[in-house]
Amino acid sequence: MSQLTRRRFLQTSLAAAPLVALAPTVPSFLVNAARAGNNKPSGRILVVVELAGGNDGVNTVVPFADEGYARARNKLRLPREGLIRLNDEVGLHPSLKPLAATWEAGRLAVVQGVSYPNPSRSHFVSRAVWHTARPDGQGCQGVGWLGRALDQGDRRVGQAVYVGDGPVSVAVCGQQRSCISIDRPEDCRLVGDLPLRGPAALVPASEPVGDGLLAFTRRAALDAYATADQLGKSQSGRPASVYPANALGRRLQTVASAIKAGLQASTYYMVQGGESDDGVGDYDTHVGQLSRHAGLLAVLASAWRSFLDDLAAAGLADRVVLLAYSEFGRRVEENASGGTDHGTAGPVFLAGGAVRGGLVGATPKLLDLEEGDLKAAIDFRQVYATVLEDWLALPAKEALGGAFEKLSLFRA
Repeated sequence: MSQLTRRRFLQTSLAAAPLVALAPTVPSFLVNAARAGNNKPSGRILVVVELAGGNDGVNTVVPFADEGYARARNKLRLPREGLIRLNDEVGLHPSLKPLAATWEAGRLAVVQGVSYPNPSRSHFVSRAVWHTARPDGQGCQGVGWLGRALDQGDRRVGQAVYVGDGPVSVAVCGQQRSCISIDRPEDCRLVGDLPLRGPAALVPASEPVGDGLLAFTRRAALDAYATADQLGKSQSGRPASVYPANALGRRLQTVASAIKAGLQASTYYMVQGGESDDGVGDYDTHVGQLSRHAGLLAVLASAWRSFLDDLAAAGLADRVVLLAYSEFGRRVEENASGGTDHGTAGPVFLAGGAVRGGLVGATPKLLDLEEGDLKAAIDFRQVYATVLEDWLALPAKEALGGAFEKLSLFRA
């Protein structure tokens, strides 16, 4: 079957065929969208932004009243008068000013001192831990925490979408459900042996075994074509806010367009940082951190602000939660090169209409360290468990390899 014929067949089938006939083949998130008919979206959505490289949490959520801050930071110390004060002891980096209104509205949560047992200062190891939720590295096999939860959850919960031009994160890879990968809506590709001119690329999380492979491949191809069609239509409207002209802004604009178009995905995942991201680089600030870190946080905050405003204008603010994390924090004491080296604990951010805003967990003490690093107070799997169960209504225990105490992150 030629590429053109294949596309015409799929377009005709998806647009005109009886839904009952399509149901055994079309994935549930597309069936739900077809039943909706009017493109009015339903369901909760999680948007994850991974801050690649190891974000310096001390200069992101600044403990300006801590005596240890002035001792440890000379060149990198931020003047307290420029900070966005969260209380009498802690303030946000000035570059996060676009999020000040979100904080004041009680829609921004800052989870402090987040890490995992026996933390590694290796980018590779620590990213793998966060992606798989398996600090011991056992039972991963290329499957991540979100992918595993989606595999086990209600099939009516939409699948995951990776937004970016790099390799798909293991975090969204499962064994039973496909993962759509997109970057620019105008880009056209299908990963694998099925060429496609359209904005969607299909990335099977891992190859199913046994008799299910053919069925999986067929569903995967339909995923890609149908998603391409929906995303193409989503570009016809203008956003309600102006997005920054950078990679993160573009990706969040794509996500907002997809949500407004009614794409039935439950999770969008993207990475901030890397050579492809408009030359901004990542959060691995060993040298010259002051200006570089400020620029990275400014990109993050401006993109988030535009995204939140866009969703609010569309009446979708209460359906979407943003989550940002980094694989580790950085050392408390600055180095001789005007930067900071790999550390351990750091903050996690959540924003959205359903988020219960505020500081979560005790602020780490800079004079009470563990081998020069902040002491962790919250296991990152507590954040994951809360997001999975209380927001996405997905099972957390198996996905995370155990039961973890949940946090108060969402409004009742």
